[in-house]
Amino acid sequence: MSIEDVVPKTFHALVESAERKFARVRDAPLHPYAGSGAHYGHFFHKVFKAYMRLWKYQQENRVRLVESGLQRWEIGEISSRIGQLYFSQYLRTSEARFLFEAYIFYEAIFNRKYFEGSSKDRGVRFKELRFYARYLMVSLILNHKEMVKLLVEKFTELVEDSKANFRGTNFKEWKLVVQEIVQFTRADTAILNIKPLRYCAMFDSHAASLPYVARFNAKRLLKFQDAVLTSYHRNEVKFAELTLDTFRMLQCLEWEPSGSFYQRHPIESRENGNLSDHSVASGLIDINLVADMVDPTLPSNPKKAVLYRPSATQLISVIATVCEGLPPDSVMLIYLSAPGDSVTDNTSQIKSLDGSSKFSKSNAPSCNHHEQNNFLCQNHVTMNGDSSQYFENYLWLGPSRNGGSNCLYPGDIIPFTRRPTFMIIDSDNSHAFKVLHGAERGEPTALFLSPQRPSFKDPSGTDMAQNGSQFTFFLTVPLRAFCQLVGFNLSNDDMDMYNDLENIVSTAFSEWEKILCTSTSLDLVWAQLLSDPFLRRLILRFIFCRAVLTLFRLRESGGRQYLPVCIPELPSIVSPKSKAVQSSISRLANHLEVADCFNFHE
Repeated sequence: MSIEDVVPKTFHALVESAERKFARVRDAPLHPYAGSGAHYGHFFHKVFKAYMRLWKYQQENRVRLVESGLQRWEIGEISSRIGQLYFSQYLRTSEARFLFEAYIFYEAIFNRKYFEGSSKDRGVRFKELRFYARYLMVSLILNHKEMVKLLVEKFTELVEDSKANFRGTNFKEWKLVVQEIVQFTRADTAILNIKPLRYCAMFDSHAASLPYVARFNAKRLLKFQDAVLTSYHRNEVKFAELTLDTFRMLQCLEWEPSGSFYQRHPIESRENGNLSDHSVASGLIDINLVADMVDPTLPSNPKKAVLYRPSATQLISVIATVCEGLPPDSVMLIYLSAPGDSVTDNTSQIKSLDGSSKFSKSNAPSCNHHEQNNFLCQNHVTMNGDSSQYFENYLWLGPSRNGGSNCLYPGDIIPFTRRPTFMIIDSDNSHAFKVLHGAERGEPTALFLSPQRPSFKDPSGTDMAQNGSQFTFFLTVPLRAFCQLVGFNLSNDDMDMYNDLENIVSTAFSEWEKILCTSTSLDLVWAQLLSDPFLRRLILRFIFCRAVLTLFRLRESGGRQYLPVCIPELPSIVSPKSKAVQSSISRLANHLEVADCFNFHE
């Protein structure tokens, strides 16, 4: 067999081998807590190895492969698959370097137009559409807003072109994908976005209070390394399986990779010491560029499971896996954003022989996991042995038409309170989870519970389904949430105003940080979390959110349902009516000339 025959034959054998290996991990859960995590990790390594071998072979034999009929889209498909693998590894590990590796491959495909000419082949066109969707996802998470804007335009044009060139094919699903990304980017860029959502020392470390943080010590300090995030709301803004709320919280629990707002690097490679432009056909991609994008001195990001519309049993299974593997002196964060309901709203109450109130299971949502595990919770806390309070209210984790499999009850969480847990419940039924306090099985739970209803100066102008949850907004982008509350729209022409407002908020956070670090009345539940920068930032933002919403006067009656709750209570010196807190909110309101929206003298 001649060399001309060996090269293409070897190439196609490598392609087939890589695709077979990829098929084994195609449906692997994209989070670090899969039941067979080590099993999947082993196969991911094999798939990476197969594709990198394939990639290297096509680089070394490019001329012969092109002569034998290699198409540009085939190079693009290999690159796209490698990018997909890197992104999967990011989701499974939360390591930023994998996210950048994915971006590098996708950017090279885009710049070199590997899929150009796909209008002649429907199969290639579908590969190109999938590439754009994946590149958009990576660009979104990296906050490359200009690239996202460009990709949305190109993607929209491509879908329209597909409808015109392949008239016998239904592109309805791709039209829906376009609608999703347009709505998502509109919501994400509706308000000026200057600072990153990720933790950045430049913005989130406060020089005045840093010595107090460094000296802070408690009887026990917990490490934050694991989080479970999920959200579901009817008609919520999402792109693929990433909702706006989990998108914001995901970034809030990561380090800003470069220490400043993402630095862009051109895709270049060196040959013979000179910079070469490979924008045409070379297929060379400098995968070492990521070393220039990520600060090696940063700690690892906490691992995160971002779950899209899980059933209650799926969510519980993931929480159980996290709990089981949680290292000593560590805490897991559980973030749930979902609507809620009450069993008593849907069932008839009947009295048992001993006079205690019970509900009729025949009329309640059918929740098998509740019925199977109810015996585990029969003796939680209440002296009379009545456990029904833990199963009277629930969150909907998915469409109600799926029945009780989507019901998550406070009682479902109790078995996992044997380990340190920080729960953030963002729901109109969040206060139902107050019953967890005192019902823990070994470790007191830290709880942030959202208001049951949002507050706005102009409620008619704010659609929560299209803008995300207000409480999550406060915890992830507090200044933007404040502006949204009072109806003030910051624009690029307001940079001086924005910087002034950020300075006010930063000064306030620094002062509150100092107060918490020196307080003698800080509950140990919060004290043991305070040394972690991510959790400390969430605590400071909660103080801000609670104060703003407590002092806000332009809302309907029924005040408490508009306020968030933390359990156990934070020290009164950082309460909404304390001088240290109220004076900062007053400064912020006065600077925006919206002081008439607040009550500062009660």
